[in-house]
Amino acid sequence: MKKEFVMRGKTASGSTEVLQFSGFKAGMAYRMTEFNIYPSTGIGTQAMELCASVTAAKTAESPNNPNFNNEGLIATAFFTNHDATAYAGFTNSVVNDTFLITQNLILAVVDTNAGSPMAVNWQCRFESVKMSGPQEAVTNYKQYLISDE
Repeated sequence: MKKEFVMRGKTASGSTEVLQFSGFKAGMAYRMTEFNIYPSTGIGTQAMELCASVTAAKTAESPNNPNFNNEGLIATAFFTNHDATAYAGFTNSVVNDTFLITQNLILAVVDTNAGSPMAVNWQCRFESVKMSGPQEAVTNYKQYLISDE
């Protein structure tokens, strides 16, 4: 049976947060299975363009200009609503659910709409993955190379 858990929060626009995986246990990794973002204020009353990214690299990936060539980019998402009175918002996310996580991640968010940028609500769902000794060594080495560039 899969052991799943959720990390969630609210982050100010233009800020980053570290998602802690410091409780790493030997032979275990984690896989992100879902990443969603949601407005924090004025839903249905204002235009918004929210973006977020989750990265396993040394620095955060730009949420509003993600580079899918970055091996450390695990997830990206956006939520837009350009005319709050005419239609509902549109959201989309892309998650690399094959990336095995063994180190801390960086979450970055931004509201690119002009005016007062709002904070972004976010939620990530993970599942535990048991690894063999050789798989653990390769996974740790790969993530070390990505996060030490």
